[in-house]
Amino acid sequence: METTTPKGFAQHDHTTCVASALAAADAACLARKVQFTPVRRRTLEILLEAHAALGAYDVLARLDTDGFGAKPPVAYRALSFLVDQGFVHRIERLNAFVACSHPDTVHNPAFMICRGCGTVAEAQATDTSLGATAASTGFQIEQTVIEAEGLCPECQTVP
Repeated sequence: METTTPKGFAQHDHTTCVASALAAADAACLARKVQFTPVRRRTLEILLEAHAALGAYDVLARLDTDGFGAKPPVAYRALSFLVDQGFVHRIERLNAFVACSHPDTVHNPAFMICRGCGTVAEAQATDTSLGATAASTGFQIEQTVIEAEGLCPECQTVP
């Protein structure tokens, strides 16, 4: 399995990280001729700020605090749009959502979920053995979800 360094566990300029991801989403929506409404933008921003998986109701609570309303469809519609556009991934194991670390590339994400702090790091992963096995059996893979649970470097140092 090949991976790149996951942004969630690495030190980085978080302000630049959020700003560049929002700028990329703005540009992609403009190019795709889809509406990047204020509630969709704020939902993405909430997920980018967290660097952790958030449930729809966590997102909804923050949207409500920001004046976007407290009705569940507000969050679910925004999250659905963001997933469809490739800006956000759904973490199946947690029934939650995380901002995509690589929204400008087509990729098969793999997620490392820290059971200590809840941080989720995304890596680009290619499992060639799975692809080879599928090809040898005639199975056509349409989607792969890889989620690993463990401890991030920070939580490993906590006694």
